[in-house]
Amino acid sequence: MSKKLLQINPVVRLNTSTGRIMKEIGELAQSAGWESYVAYSGARDGMPPHTSQLVPVGDKLDLAVHAVATRLFDAHGLASKRGTRPFIERIRAIDPDVIHIHNIHGYFLNYPLLFDYLKESGKPVVWTVHDCWLYTGHCYHYAYAGCNKWQTGCGHCPQKHAFPSSWLLDRSARNLRAKQRAFASLDRLTIVPVSYWMRQEMASSILADKQFQVIHNGIDLSVFRPGTGKDDVPADRTLILGVASIWLEEKGWSDLVKLAGLLGPGEKLVLVGRTTEAQRSRIPAGVELIERTENIGKLAELYGRATVLVNPTWQDNYPTVNLEAMACGTPVVTYRTGGSVESVAEGTGFVVEQGDVEAMLARVRMLASGDRAATAARCREHALAHFRKEDCYQNYIRLYENLTTR
Repeated sequence: MSKKLLQINPVVRLNTSTGRIMKEIGELAQSAGWESYVAYSGARDGMPPHTSQLVPVGDKLDLAVHAVATRLFDAHGLASKRGTRPFIERIRAIDPDVIHIHNIHGYFLNYPLLFDYLKESGKPVVWTVHDCWLYTGHCYHYAYAGCNKWQTGCGHCPQKHAFPSSWLLDRSARNLRAKQRAFASLDRLTIVPVSYWMRQEMASSILADKQFQVIHNGIDLSVFRPGTGKDDVPADRTLILGVASIWLEEKGWSDLVKLAGLLGPGEKLVLVGRTTEAQRSRIPAGVELIERTENIGKLAELYGRATVLVNPTWQDNYPTVNLEAMACGTPVVTYRTGGSVESVAEGTGFVVEQGDVEAMLARVRMLASGDRAATAARCREHALAHFRKEDCYQNYIRLYENLTTR
């Protein structure tokens, strides 16, 4: 009889990184003989076609009630009892051998109820840490705000209005205690940070004494690969690319505006990602803005044409844009931020200090004036050795097997 894997995440859409990762892990598990199930917010994603068996959780009313509880009472993850109870019964019926959580903050699950069941079941649980929400009292990331209250108990949250936004109450201290009671109660919990930076951070968290295993995210190297785009860019031209889903200050928007103002003849900045009218009004003439494309092939083409990818992020765990660029033969210049540095090896780009836009531009020019073909080859070789999704996610299959053969 084949083993069963149940993954949990609010979305399954492939234009989201976690949805795509979950699909790819499920496919790899199936190829290894596992049955694969995926639980997600039915109100957000409906019933899309998928290789795994879909388990929608909750409905639009449940989603709306959860949103109100979050906005008014800072009770994210504490609503949705109506949707969580039948979901738990569905888990009992599936009887998975391993339960793999990606995210449970998404207006669709009541985590105290879920973790009471997980503790009772004694099933092995794997939790991939894509952001910091599970060990803070409110926020999904704290680096840009410079807040370390998650280490001492939270309270008086400086990011109360950031996702998951609360308009009225601040219960961050109570939230952190509630998370500790729920999450730390599991004896068979393996936490999987996606970067060594996050693993180090979690050593000071409410889950410091749990079992950890770092597994980097991977990408599809058959999609993100060198093309002919670089041949279209003359050797005396430098095409500088920046990529984000949504351009926020913590992603380095103001630094990119400054960078644009420092460019000289033959240098062009192209920014891919959603921007506001106010942001567009600040950007100097000559900068090309492209709305975030859902066409992965088009995105790979943009990476391939670029001379350098700049990633001036101020908070990040393990940004996929770095991997995608290098897989397309494009070196990366990024800030010394979180896990962003972990993908950059010698010969594939540079790391500069946060806020040092002049140093970033100097490194861009160094790469542009060097042997571009040799750099592109080193980037691709590094991607093949470290970013191949089949290799990265095989670590999960080995982890599942180890957890179920003890």
